[in-house]
Amino acid sequence: MDQLLALVVAVPLLAAAAITGAGPLLGRRRRLLDAVAIAVAAAVAVMLVVIMVRTADGDEVYWFAGFRPFHGAAIGIDFEAGSLSAGLAALAAVLVTAAMTFSWRYFEQVATHYHTLMLTFLAGMVGFCLTGDIFDLFVWFELMGVSAYALTAYRPEEGGPIQGALNFAITNSVGAYLSLSGIALIYGRTGALNMAQIGVYIDRHPPDRLVVVAFVLIISGLLIKSAIVPFHFWLADAHAVAPTPVCVLFSGVMVELGLYGIARVYWSMFGQALGHRAAISHTFVALGVLTAVAGALFCFRERHIKRLLAFSTISHAGMFLTGIGLLTPLGLAGAAVYVIGHGLVKAALFLCTGIVLHRLGSVNETWLHGRGRHLRVTGVVFTLAGLGLADLPPFATFLGKGYVDASSWAHGLPWVLPVFIACTILAGGAVLRVAGGVFYGLGDAPSEDPEMAEMASEETTETVSGRDRTPLTMIIPPAVLVAAAIAFGLITRLGQVAQAAAIRFQDQAGYNATVLAGAHILHPVAAAAAEPTGITVSDVAAGTGSAVGAIALALAALYWRRLPVLRRGYEPGTGLTAAIQRFQSGVVNDYVAWIVLGLACVGGALAFAIT
Repeated sequence: MDQLLALVVAVPLLAAAAITGAGPLLGRRRRLLDAVAIAVAAAVAVMLVVIMVRTADGDEVYWFAGFRPFHGAAIGIDFEAGSLSAGLAALAAVLVTAAMTFSWRYFEQVATHYHTLMLTFLAGMVGFCLTGDIFDLFVWFELMGVSAYALTAYRPEEGGPIQGALNFAITNSVGAYLSLSGIALIYGRTGALNMAQIGVYIDRHPPDRLVVVAFVLIISGLLIKSAIVPFHFWLADAHAVAPTPVCVLFSGVMVELGLYGIARVYWSMFGQALGHRAAISHTFVALGVLTAVAGALFCFRERHIKRLLAFSTISHAGMFLTGIGLLTPLGLAGAAVYVIGHGLVKAALFLCTGIVLHRLGSVNETWLHGRGRHLRVTGVVFTLAGLGLADLPPFATFLGKGYVDASSWAHGLPWVLPVFIACTILAGGAVLRVAGGVFYGLGDAPSEDPEMAEMASEETTETVSGRDRTPLTMIIPPAVLVAAAIAFGLITRLGQVAQAAAIRFQDQAGYNATVLAGAHILHPVAAAAAEPTGITVSDVAAGTGSAVGAIALALAALYWRRLPVLRRGYEPGTGLTAAIQRFQSGVVNDYVAWIVLGLACVGGALAFAIT
């Protein structure tokens, strides 16, 4: 049965090769290619769910070609699957399946390389989640990245996609070089690339400055790929020009994979030996809070719907990093549940935005005001997903954020809760403002911002026919995703299961024994001592308050001209325009300069604290 761990990457890669080879022979049989790609993605999702269930009581390891460790030395390449890693990979496969199903009738004309790139993207995401080799972690992420760059520039006849893809590729390549440099340093020090073996070596030899620098470089590269401020610039630019089904993967899982990489690298290699947990935790939490606040502020001001959703993703990435950065099982479990809920509702929001682009030919919120009234089902799904993004109970987002808040409160950071509620209200309010204005025609038509209008007008329709109706293959996927986000929130044992998986994930000694000695580690004592995951009245009040606050803010933004305080011509968010233009200039040179500044600050803080 352990061959499943190899099949989940072999199947999409072989299918991608077969589609590429058979594409010219199939000619115009595009529907067959769609069916094959959807079936492959769905099969991978099923296999990963099976692996996730199978690893509920202990992790599993697969050694390629049977090259198992010898006297504690890894001489082969392994896949190591636990509930968290398999669950994240399963989420990626589900979102690829939804995106490919949506694409069935969305793109009337699509080349075979679209299916190939989507399947290699899937293989890269799954391989990244399961690999136990630090160099292969880099390789799988770069396979994912190359596919993502090409998909961003899927319409090369237009200037916008080319510029967005270049910004995306250059900034993420800088991150790749940083991570690869750190990998080279750690390989030079330890003589190993297997993460468990590296962890054992560092634990036995007190880490010196070279090991600290390697840690900082690897983490910095992953922070870029996670779109953490000030490394976040590529995300909004890529979302603005990438095909809508591809944005589902960028926001729903690709950013989260970078954060998973940070957690995997820390807990599998460095966590036990580096020490200084408080300093490392404070650094990650500070970055997370900064990202959450900046993303929420920019999200509320944005009028380009795809960019608005991208900034929302940046804000939520900060919340995920905070949960991980608490370095507690409950914080990690909360981040994991939050990622599931966010991935499902954010994917639904992007697919609904794709329907709007298909039917109305624009993603400019200002121009679209009141024009989507006839898209009733799309409006309902979009609104529900927006409420889920605002953490309304019982969405899974409500559970995940509640666990992160509870862990931060228990560990002496009570201020995290009000900050996150404010960020959730801002981001959720922006999305619900779009829902109210576009689909229900609420409020007054917003004034046209020339800069925002020019940016939104660059988005051209991605479909060429059938724009008088919405096919079922386009509306069913977002509806199912929203329903799944609610269903996950109703699973009473979800928090307990996620926390047990987080305990195993953070057990570096257990991970080392599982990978290098084939041990089967159980954690009954740790699971019994874990923090409680029950839903309290205060949790429900916080989630309901966030949703109510988001609705109130959305209504205030829609009816701001009628409010006494704002009648004199002041529009909410106007003061952010100049900041957005300076901070998100679209010039890759500026982005690289911010990366250098961010690397100096983060690296200096970590290096100073650890050494």
